[in-house]
Amino acid sequence: MGPVVTAHQVSKRFGEVVALDEVSFSLRENVIYGLLGRNGAGKTTLMQILTGHRLASSGRVEVFGEQPYERERVLARVCFVREGQRYPDGFRVRHALRAAELLFPRWDADFARSLVDTFDLPLRRPVKKLSRGMLSALGVVIGLASRAPLTLFDEPYLGLDAPSRQAFYDRLLADYAAHPRTVLLSTHLIDEVGDLVEHVLLVDRGRLVLDEDADTLRGYAVALSGPLEAVNALAAGRSELYRERVGGLSRVTVRGPFDDAAHHRARDLGVRVESVSLQQLVVRLTAARSAGAAGWGTGPGGPAGSGPPPGSGPGGVGGAAGAGAADAAGAVPR
Repeated sequence: MGPVVTAHQVSKRFGEVVALDEVSFSLRENVIYGLLGRNGAGKTTLMQILTGHRLASSGRVEVFGEQPYERERVLARVCFVREGQRYPDGFRVRHALRAAELLFPRWDADFARSLVDTFDLPLRRPVKKLSRGMLSALGVVIGLASRAPLTLFDEPYLGLDAPSRQAFYDRLLADYAAHPRTVLLSTHLIDEVGDLVEHVLLVDRGRLVLDEDADTLRGYAVALSGPLEAVNALAAGRSELYRERVGGLSRVTVRGPFDDAAHHRARDLGVRVESVSLQQLVVRLTAARSAGAAGWGTGPGGPAGSGPPPGSGPGGVGGAAGAGAADAAGAVPR
């Protein structure tokens, strides 16, 4: 089977604002993707284009081999849930779930009931009277129970408290293991999903700056800390993403790989080597790009000039496709 989603040179402009700039990427079958980036990076716009809620200004998108806009047979295989999802005014929770059951061929009613119990959702309560947390829980239930071959979550779980978010991650992972599908999670809570996602798409200012397997990224950068001269010696020749100094001590985040020989040299120099979490990496990469976009980070002598990270496309934001359960049930997209 070919890619579930492909995007080629996709751009979106709102007047003078370039929201997406020549996006190229693909999503494979049965993989959990993390779509990461700051507010305003272009993540939601990308998802809206892939779900047929917006049209791209240029470029091409295919979902299950077809253009998704107004393709019922494509959208029936896709579930798109987002924060602040809107529902028809007269809907109660049970109505939203019933509408989703009618829309998604793979809907699992038993699983939905189990999730309703997990998140303590009041089935008879009007949706418009739900708290933010309960509204988020409703979106999570629809997204998980849909069992759609392509499921997108555009931060619908932000209204959940920490235990409920963990319950979402646990239920998602367990059900994904039993019923694999392609999942795209757009989130700011990077550390929380760091062990969940298998592939990372990082978006910054409308462009894709990382498109890489999570396992590869775990060795992508390291933090060196210790005496200034020793750190400088160890960092020499490497691209720096971040540097700070306190007196005679320094801490520098550099790109890997950092092999055994480099670790031995670090010990000899009295330099501590620490792995960089996915969240730290995202923060460092976007900050470095803002500080020196041309060189992707600065070293002791100025721009590193080492080009974009491995796996990045020709310059675009990654995203995914879908038709939201609630949207298809009559909700109005924001």
